[in-house]
Amino acid sequence: MTKFSANLGFLWSDRSLIDAIYAAHAAGFETVECHWPYAYDAAEVKAALDATGLTMLGLNTVRGNLAANENGLAALPGREDEARAGIDQALCYAAAINTPNIHVMAGFAKGNAAEDCFIENLRYATSQQQHVTFLIEPLNHHDAPGYFLNSTDQARRIIEAVAAPNLKLMFDCYHIQILEGDLTRRLQANIDIIGHIQFAGVPSRGRPDHGEINYQHIFKQIADMGYTAPLGAEYKPENGDTDGSLGWKSKLEEQAGVNRQPRS
Repeated sequence: MTKFSANLGFLWSDRSLIDAIYAAHAAGFETVECHWPYAYDAAEVKAALDATGLTMLGLNTVRGNLAANENGLAALPGREDEARAGIDQALCYAAAINTPNIHVMAGFAKGNAAEDCFIENLRYATSQQQHVTFLIEPLNHHDAPGYFLNSTDQARRIIEAVAAPNLKLMFDCYHIQILEGDLTRRLQANIDIIGHIQFAGVPSRGRPDHGEINYQHIFKQIADMGYTAPLGAEYKPENGDTDGSLGWKSKLEEQAGVNRQPRS
């Protein structure tokens, strides 16, 4: 059966990261992931993960100057020192909580110089720690206009240029549906470089059983490709009510014949 990871950047976002970990466990998620956990003491996060038996599957490098609306640093020429400090910070935090994946955020940039910068920063990242998988993620032009990485073809070119076994594609079905569509074929074409898959309803980025994507079909296609890692539920619950938004998960478990009781 398909397994799911709760992205705590959006799910239970009204709670502390610690409390959200416990909420995800109670809701029956197999793993969790987050965006930027750095405001929380890593030892406290690790204690919550150990108490629930959950793994923090992934986290992001820092966005940069939030007052300037930055969204990553790794593709910004002239900001290499900051980008690599962010990579080091993410590696240190990931090691403290046993997180296997780090999403290296590219930022708002364009052109050949930005691509060269991104490649060199990714080479730096992948050479620091062979036991961590680094992920790069194309973001769509509605949510992140001007984001450097904006297609699966571009991501493949960069991954092949870096040529490191621990650099993979974060395939977010929400972003790729908006950018490229044809999700089944896009997944098939890139399954060899995919390190993590995320999902949300399109176009609202709400719960996955609303909108234009038939995720029951998509999840079956992913399973048929032999992909068995947890899929990241990275959607924004309507009115912020995460518990009330989980009907899609209960329905899928019911269809699969899973009798899952809520955890205490």
